[in-house]
Amino acid sequence: MRDAAGEHGAGSSWLSHLVELRARLLKATVAVIVLFAVFAALSDRLYSLLAAPMLDVLPAGSQLVAIDPLTPFSTPLRLALYLALLGAAPVLLYQAWAFIAPGLYRRERRVAAPLLVSSMLLFYAGCAFAYFALLPAMFKFLAMTRPEGVTIMPDIARYLDFVAVISLASGLSFEVPVATVILVLMGWVTPKQLANARGYAIIVIFTIAMIITPGDGVSMVMMAIPMCLLYEAGILAASLLRRGGNDAPAA
Repeated sequence: MRDAAGEHGAGSSWLSHLVELRARLLKATVAVIVLFAVFAALSDRLYSLLAAPMLDVLPAGSQLVAIDPLTPFSTPLRLALYLALLGAAPVLLYQAWAFIAPGLYRRERRVAAPLLVSSMLLFYAGCAFAYFALLPAMFKFLAMTRPEGVTIMPDIARYLDFVAVISLASGLSFEVPVATVILVLMGWVTPKQLANARGYAIIVIFTIAMIITPGDGVSMVMMAIPMCLLYEAGILAASLLRRGGNDAPAA
């Protein structure tokens, strides 16, 4: 009888988890759909804003082109979908957090919640940095180095892909503090080891910046300096967290 009751309880528990998971996935999907509908209504204006960093460095009267007949319709909608996913990311993370948080220990919840929030804010900051600082510098360099007699007229779909890749790379690059904190919390490295490896980290950071950017010195340095500062911020945050964990009384 006890075994039967235990199996029934386990089955009910799994069923309740599946029901909760479905409800949270539904909420996340609704958030994406609502934002997509809003951004789709403004898709042409949003694409004009996206194209501004490129058009600002081109001669007056320059414009983007559409090679495929469908791209004038599909590309702005694809931009709306990207923005909807980006805008709904806090909702998606919250739904995922609310689903897994009950199974975590108190200390894990206390550490994981700030990491999730900071990772999202840093990713947004990286995307903003790419749009307002990195992309204008890159496009200015590309416009200055174009061969004589060559007119730059990017395809709107390829331009969106290029900006999306650069923004994604910049957003992920800004996650350096979160990555360093996680490595320390997992016990793989210590803040002292990270500080001692600062010279190697700078070399790796500049290499990554060189790969992300066109290779000119200005945009490469613009990408590398924030990453170096964020690396130092990650060491400081990891040191404070570790010190707080050591000072905390044992459970």
